[in-house]
Amino acid sequence: MTAFAAVVALSSTAATAQPDTGAGRGHRDPAGDLRLTQLQAMATHNSYHRETTSHAEQNLMSQYDPNWQTLLYSHSTLPVQFERQRARGIELDVFPDPEGGLYADPLLRKRAGLPPLDDPELHKPGFKVLHWADFDYRSTCATLRGCLRQVKKWSDSRPGHVAVPILLELKQTDPRLEERGGAKSPPWDTAMLDALDREIRSVFPDEETVTPDDIRRPGRTLEQSVLRHGWPKVRDTRGQVMFFMDNDGQEIQDAYRASGRESLQGRVLFTDSEPGRPDAAFMKVNDPRGANKAVIRDLVRRGFFVRTRSDVPLDQARSGDTGMLRDALSSGAQMVSTDFPVPGLAARYGSDYVAELPGDPDRAVRCNPVTGPRHCPRGPLEPR
Repeated sequence: MTAFAAVVALSSTAATAQPDTGAGRGHRDPAGDLRLTQLQAMATHNSYHRETTSHAEQNLMSQYDPNWQTLLYSHSTLPVQFERQRARGIELDVFPDPEGGLYADPLLRKRAGLPPLDDPELHKPGFKVLHWADFDYRSTCATLRGCLRQVKKWSDSRPGHVAVPILLELKQTDPRLEERGGAKSPPWDTAMLDALDREIRSVFPDEETVTPDDIRRPGRTLEQSVLRHGWPKVRDTRGQVMFFMDNDGQEIQDAYRASGRESLQGRVLFTDSEPGRPDAAFMKVNDPRGANKAVIRDLVRRGFFVRTRSDVPLDQARSGDTGMLRDALSSGAQMVSTDFPVPGLAARYGSDYVAELPGDPDRAVRCNPVTGPRHCPRGPLEPR
């Protein structure tokens, strides 16, 4: 939704346009004046991921990748993560499949003597969601459209939720597996990226999405707008989602910013940028330890939205060490991603490691420890 459209909508339909956060019953939204960058929430990493339980596949994986055991983690379905695990951010790995069926018969399955996958959605044209084509392919939702529909169904049932970031890593097939007979994905050129935007908008229209156009002011770049005016307020974005590009490679980013879109004009995704670039609004600093903690704090204080991680498969799950989690939370990064969002998931690796917000175990979001106000608003920042 554009900034001008938002102003018109809010001024003309204020009584009905706001999600049911309490305002509709005569109560003000206690967190409404906070900006999105003044919040912090836990998210999940590779949120769709399911590990293989086939011993034949595991044996083949061990021969191909010495680190294959780091792939042995699984997530609940997306709605369960949002509703019961309090995740307020997800990550999806996306592969192009314009003709359909490209990833329906993974090489690993064939080598293990298993039949092709029987999910009919895999044969339909459109973007697919999986970790590593032909190798680590199991997913709770096989298509991007299907994943997003799950998010939308939950979002529609919880219209007062804070804006949920959805991180997309745009992937391609492994050349080594291509040489062995695996799939070969088409390139992420501008036409393919245009198709990605269209597919996202087929599920989430602009009025349900925080886009670069919502933030960029007339005559200013996206970065100038962020630094001078900030990100939108919570009250104006409840019930919405926003999309971030995980890729930091210039080739794919240049294709996305091509044709006069240096500030992401008309685009859905925020690119993983850096200070000084016209498209700078979102940045990814995956490791919050050491000097990176100060880097993240500087970025969020300047007004940028930052994603970091609290753990790396399966280091923290095996050791139980929470140092990286503590650094991630205290850095002020607004989106902190984990593979272990609830107690018990790391028990199979011999620890009680879990990555949660401190304090109330039922809350999904808190005031940001670096950018939040001195006194956080009383009451839940999101209706329960």
